[in-house]
Amino acid sequence: MGFNPLNWLFGLFALDMGIDLGTANTLVYVRGKGIVLLEPSWVAVDKRTRRPLYVGSEAKRMVGRAPASLQVIRPVRDGVIAEFDITTALLEYLILKAHEQSFVPFPRPRVVVGIPAGVTEVEMRAVYDAALNAGAREVHLIEEPLAAALGSGLPIHDVQGTMIVDIGGGTTEIAVLSMGGVVISRSLRVAGDEMDEAIIQYIRNKYNLLIGPRMAENIKMEIGSAYPLPEERTMQVRGRSLVSGLPQAVEVSSVEIREALARPLETIIETARDLLDEAPPEIVADLMENGVCLAGGGSLLQGLDRRLSEELRLRAWVAEDPVSAVARGAGMVLEDFPTYRRLLIDAERFLG
Repeated sequence: MGFNPLNWLFGLFALDMGIDLGTANTLVYVRGKGIVLLEPSWVAVDKRTRRPLYVGSEAKRMVGRAPASLQVIRPVRDGVIAEFDITTALLEYLILKAHEQSFVPFPRPRVVVGIPAGVTEVEMRAVYDAALNAGAREVHLIEEPLAAALGSGLPIHDVQGTMIVDIGGGTTEIAVLSMGGVVISRSLRVAGDEMDEAIIQYIRNKYNLLIGPRMAENIKMEIGSAYPLPEERTMQVRGRSLVSGLPQAVEVSSVEIREALARPLETIIETARDLLDEAPPEIVADLMENGVCLAGGGSLLQGLDRRLSEELRLRAWVAEDPVSAVARGAGMVLEDFPTYRRLLIDAERFLG
């Protein structure tokens, strides 16, 4: 692309950022500082002009409460960009905010963005272009399973195989890694959002009670589980009765929520089983020793590690700070760019 003196000047002052552009949350890692931002991936726009008015936490608080003139949307769905201009606005807001926090005058960073392993070239191009339009001077892409494994501290450069299950808001990434590359992987659009939807449908069908996504998410975090709890719990759930149309509250148990989550969890477990079935026998032998690492916000579901251990007959554990694993992995690439550059997707092939 040739030498650009402006990019060189910006590079002296601008921050380098690792970005996990997630369906539920977007995290920003700044080289030398660590995770500096964690914002919900929500944007409130003016319905008439489509101009973004509120971003991140401010926008999420408006979900279900916004006036008729505003539309609160997630521009990233199922791990890919659904609203290009609004995603660009989200990234621009985060890039500017990170620079303001660090008192850096030139918001023209080099960024590494995590993307799902199963995306198409068109979807990859959308992420690349959105980051450039948001103000990045240089954009690199990395597959989320690799970034999550790197951020979780897995020895991905070893000859021995390792396995990562990264459960985000919109996608679950399951991959077996060896020698700094992906041996075999699966990307499925069943993750945290599908779990929330399963809870909404269960409460609706059993209690004739309509609840919103935020209430479903709270239920999942409070009493949701993938394995029987030592002491089962209950929670009061509030919503609108489908019979009377009036407000109503019911008591729901963790046993019921486990039943509600059965289908999405079984889909994730079955995909992991299929992946192991296709993995080379030498890799499977390595995994019997190394086990399976869980990352992403969905891995915080109570008892999920124990459930996977039983179902896969492999030791499973949750990474330290699993929510930020992808962003930390993208940031580690920036911390030692010459060493980790080969992990990146060759973005040059998207340039016309």
